[in-house]
Amino acid sequence: MVRVSLCGAVLVGLWALVGCASAPPAAPEPAKTAKDAADKAAPSDDERRETAKERRAFSPMVDGAPVLAGISYGPYRKGQRPGGTEPSEAQVREDLQIIARHWKMLRVYGSRGSSETILRIIKEDGLGLVVMLGAWIAPNDPQSNEAEVKEAIRLANLYPQQVAAVSVGNETQVFWSGHRTDAEVLIGHLRTVRAAVTQPVTTADDYNFWNKPESHAVVAEVDFVLLHAYAMWNQQQLGDAVAWTVKTVDSIKAEHPQMLVVLGETGWATELNPDGDEVKYIKAPAGEAQQATFYAEFTAWAQQTGLPYFYFEAFDEPWKGGDDPREVEKHWGLYREDRSPKPAIKTP
Repeated sequence: MVRVSLCGAVLVGLWALVGCASAPPAAPEPAKTAKDAADKAAPSDDERRETAKERRAFSPMVDGAPVLAGISYGPYRKGQRPGGTEPSEAQVREDLQIIARHWKMLRVYGSRGSSETILRIIKEDGLGLVVMLGAWIAPNDPQSNEAEVKEAIRLANLYPQQVAAVSVGNETQVFWSGHRTDAEVLIGHLRTVRAAVTQPVTTADDYNFWNKPESHAVVAEVDFVLLHAYAMWNQQQLGDAVAWTVKTVDSIKAEHPQMLVVLGETGWATELNPDGDEVKYIKAPAGEAQQATFYAEFTAWAQQTGLPYFYFEAFDEPWKGGDDPREVEKHWGLYREDRSPKPAIKTP
């Protein structure tokens, strides 16, 4: 099996308003391309110091109060998918009203598709939500990437009160990714966006990139580190999941002590295909009760420590992965696809 994120296995390279619960590595990094590119792009010590002086703070506020807890949001329901049928405005509005009951911050992964609808509804309805806007970066697709970057810049400037930050690229550097992009290309996009917006700018990646020396070239270009860390994908049992997450976050803070670390994705799936490839990596039971336990323990720790985070994710997305309805990529939501809450969510 190719080491890729399982959601990317179906639509590799497709720009998307969607995240992905990440498959873990099981082997040393096999290729040198990304590292070589990062070495070429690595700034001098003087450039690193200058970058640190100019970093923009990621400090989202709603109604004058700081916001730490966020949720990842993909809007696609049954029969919908990126590049296909988009959700209706009424469906997006329903989702945002659900999200606003529990969170004040959400993350989307692309700038096209439904992103402008999301931002416009938040503004028009006064929902009290801020957004980390994404720009999806795919390998060997400069035309699509340019369109994503341009649209992210346009939306960030059009909705300055709603867009709290821009994340350029999602898991483009970690060695197992199905949509790896040369570091120099990513850095070019980061510089383009950062020069054109006032919000803080970052890129999202798995801990197994941020803990590598080559990550420092990318860190020199961003305002904060956006970290993905899944205990479940890394063969952890439920009882050890939060402790593993704490250790992983701390290790990235130690690798980049000058940086704010924001946890961009973590979660626990509620279903698992026993015949699927995911069982090579996931050794703990999936289930709604297990998700409820992890969610309660994780959010309590994050609140206690003041860690900014985006939990993965708001709603189940049946378009992801293969045809088997049990496939794990479809079942990370705290709400089912029909928008009914799972036990982890306490309804008002």
